[in-house]
Amino acid sequence: MKQSLLEQVSIYLLKKGFTIKSLTRTAFDVLARKDETILLIKILHDANAVSEEYSGEMNRICSYICGSPLIISEKAGDKLQDNIVYSRFGIYTLNFNTFRNSIDNKFPFVKRDHSGIKAQVIGNKIKEIREREGISLSDIARKLGVSKRMVQKYEIGESEVGINKALRLYKIFGHSVFEKINIFSHSSELVHKGKSDISKKYSELGFNSLEAHKVPFDIISRKEKELILTRVGDGARSELDSLSKLVDADKLVIFDKKKPKDIPSLTKKEFMDFENARELIKFLKEFE
Repeated sequence: MKQSLLEQVSIYLLKKGFTIKSLTRTAFDVLARKDETILLIKILHDANAVSEEYSGEMNRICSYICGSPLIISEKAGDKLQDNIVYSRFGIYTLNFNTFRNSIDNKFPFVKRDHSGIKAQVIGNKIKEIREREGISLSDIARKLGVSKRMVQKYEIGESEVGINKALRLYKIFGHSVFEKINIFSHSSELVHKGKSDISKKYSELGFNSLEAHKVPFDIISRKEKELILTRVGDGARSELDSLSKLVDADKLVIFDKKKPKDIPSLTKKEFMDFENARELIKFLKEFE
């Protein structure tokens, strides 16, 4: 079932003009890009199978590549409903239909968390439509089954409402009074996490760096607009080249001793001898 869903997602993204890279045995299954939109996607039959470790890895990597982490699944214990966004360890989780609608810019406005199904109301939009249509506070209160004071509270700020009130509001005002959930939003806060000598050296050079696991690189580093994917060890994964191109990153392989000449590579000693970021970046750019 996972393979079938993976094929559905991949084919749809290709049809929509995305460039994609599929991976196996990694923290994510698909890296997709179209213009400035970068998606890191985990495909699961049951979203409850995702671990906090993998979710954290996806979130942190996305902050470095300015990407959006997503889990696409058929269920999370129970079947995932259309046009409802769920969450697993801080990652938007949705079924294929909801994902497809979002790609078509038809974002959902209903989410489900531990406290139930909710929607975010745009208060000033309710007031604007109500006054334009000449609908009284009393009419709205009666149809919603709440007090006039509660309707006024809705109108002076954004409020979360349960699914029953959301459906009643939808019948009166339509979808425009609800805050859409942009599943392609992402965090820009870089988490520095690394204890190795290479990570510490990147820090000395002024980079934020993250040691990664279950991905085709060992360290991802960023300094302003410069992004580097680093593989450490005597052997480079072939996936590193295509991934770096897709996210506009330089790639670097750090070998223990010997190194090839046809790829951006250094021995560990050579890397540790760099005195500033400018020298490292100049070295990497020579291979472009």
